[in-house]
Amino acid sequence: MFVNLRRIRKCKCVLLMTTCMFLSMVMVCWEQLDSSALGHVKSYSYRYLVNRFTAINKTFTIPREQARRFSNFHYLLDHPDKCTGKDVLLLLFVKSSPENIERRNAIRSTWGNETFIQKALGVTVKVVFALGAPVTKKGEPVWSKRSEVGFQQELAHEDRLYGDLIQQDFLDSFHNLTLKLILQFHWMHRSCAHARFLMTADDDVFVHMPNLVSYLQRMSRRGVTDFWIGRVHKGSPPIRNKSSKYYVSPEMYPWLSYPDYTAGAGYVVSSDVADKIYQATLTMNASLHIDDVFMGICANAMGVSPQEHVYFSGEGKAPYHTCIYDRMMTSHSHVEDIHDLWKAATHPRVKQRTSGLIGRLYCTVAKLALLCKPYYVDTYPCKAALL
Repeated sequence: MFVNLRRIRKCKCVLLMTTCMFLSMVMVCWEQLDSSALGHVKSYSYRYLVNRFTAINKTFTIPREQARRFSNFHYLLDHPDKCTGKDVLLLLFVKSSPENIERRNAIRSTWGNETFIQKALGVTVKVVFALGAPVTKKGEPVWSKRSEVGFQQELAHEDRLYGDLIQQDFLDSFHNLTLKLILQFHWMHRSCAHARFLMTADDDVFVHMPNLVSYLQRMSRRGVTDFWIGRVHKGSPPIRNKSSKYYVSPEMYPWLSYPDYTAGAGYVVSSDVADKIYQATLTMNASLHIDDVFMGICANAMGVSPQEHVYFSGEGKAPYHTCIYDRMMTSHSHVEDIHDLWKAATHPRVKQRTSGLIGRLYCTVAKLALLCKPYYVDTYPCKAALL
């Protein structure tokens, strides 16, 4: 009896300690739980049950004279004749920072090589890089300091060699990404409006150009309109954590959910959608610094909705595998490995190994193992394995 009482007391002590530890963890994590899980519940409820995005459109609409300050920047580097006299399938804007010359050179020698695309794929794709003014650690233009004037001169030299830099004099920073988005749509409207598609991508994104070109050719033959594809975010809530670079204040955006939008890492729109976005930017308040969300707001105002393409990556890196390369469109976070990935993904053996009944069955099994994980991976969804 005495032994049983001791065991009961011991069990109670263990249970009490476990409960205290659990409650402590809940208290520590409550703020994160409230801002993430609960935030998504509120956002999805707003998006699917309320969905009054018309109020967002009205709030962000401003007079043209005021909106002009977001686009009325001086061109430091420009090539207005780049598309003249050419049947352009795709205008591809790569968002790049001035200092990322190695990334730009890697793109020029791999998936962004216009000569390769023309000769091997038989279409004209124009690849240009969108840049702002170089920024010092103090947040000033580099040429405002005499000792750093050479930075812009280096960019001018790079542009003389390659002729593909489109640069305006706003400061190139994360909080000016929306200005860089506006630059792209305004430049297309002015200098390459006849291009059938526009793509915007980060400079650490890998684009499987043969797959993309083949897909866009099929879409072009169908005469698609209102075409906007990428990794779609639905019912995403604004981030209220002030320590996050994606923080948006309730004063700037008081609603519980953003309109649907595609991940800014890489997406494609048809020319008619590009023109609609251009028109929207003429009367939109672009103070919201998250460029892909601002794109969603502009598109929503013009009645355009994004379409999911399972082989457009979000923030994640696609698995390295032959069966993935066969269907890949984009993959994120590639810098040092871009040359090796380009060689592997475009090698003729990819189509050889993935074709035929055996190849398709093998790839289905392989992709199920690679993509259908029990935990969240922000790359291709599980359903991509069956397509």
